[in-house]
Amino acid sequence: MASVVEATGKTVADALSSALRQLGCTEDDVDYEVLEAPSKGFLGLFGVKPAKIKVTKKEATVQKTAAPVEQEPAAAETVCVEPEAVEVEAPAETKIAGVSAEEQLARAEKFLREVFAVMNLEVNWQQSESEEGVVFNLEGENLGILIGKHGQTLDSLQYLTNLAANRGVAEDRVRVIIDIEGYRARREETLMRLAGHLAEKACRIGEEVHLEPMNRHERKIIHMALQDNRRVSTYSAGEEPRRYVVIVPRRRRSRRRDYEAQERYNED
Repeated sequence: MASVVEATGKTVADALSSALRQLGCTEDDVDYEVLEAPSKGFLGLFGVKPAKIKVTKKEATVQKTAAPVEQEPAAAETVCVEPEAVEVEAPAETKIAGVSAEEQLARAEKFLREVFAVMNLEVNWQQSESEEGVVFNLEGENLGILIGKHGQTLDSLQYLTNLAANRGVAEDRVRVIIDIEGYRARREETLMRLAGHLAEKACRIGEEVHLEPMNRHERKIIHMALQDNRRVSTYSAGEEPRRYVVIVPRRRRSRRRDYEAQERYNED
């Protein structure tokens, strides 16, 4: 039976398990070297790569290779006992320190270009600063696909862009806001009008009004729009990602009065 094998797997642990089956031994009997770290690729769709490792039986190869690292029992034991640690530490970005804001923004721009290239979209953007972060206002044709229903796709794109920009950065993270031709401002105006209409409805019917699920930012807009309204109060309910706002009239109509009003209507 071979004493040295190369194996692949979705993760380093999977590759190691495959190699151990081929060699017919346990982790304590081998040393291994990560030849290629696994990669999820771009958006999990393109360039996905499995982990590739080289596994050697200790009794057959330790003294022949005389590798400095393998001469230290503690180091060899750490590699074998905790294979997942190799997978986590392999990407260089996990050890990045002192990444400047300019570098983080460059990462965001690179990520966006790659996304638009895959989607075959021609997109330009204007960059500006706001209290919430750095705004990338996208411009181009047929960009509705990037907005999605109520901006859900746009929020997802913004989330992924921030992940790409701040990868491996522990402090002083840049916050990137993705907008498309002023969509977010228009959406905010729509939500504020909606809040006013539904507050009137809640007062008219004397019952709570439940809005559709929204993200945290949009829920905040509803709360802020009605915070000075003395006729209603608001609170959020439900669990993410289906958390929603409830508008509560301060004066609720009693069920008895509703019943009596309905009876009078029927008699008329």
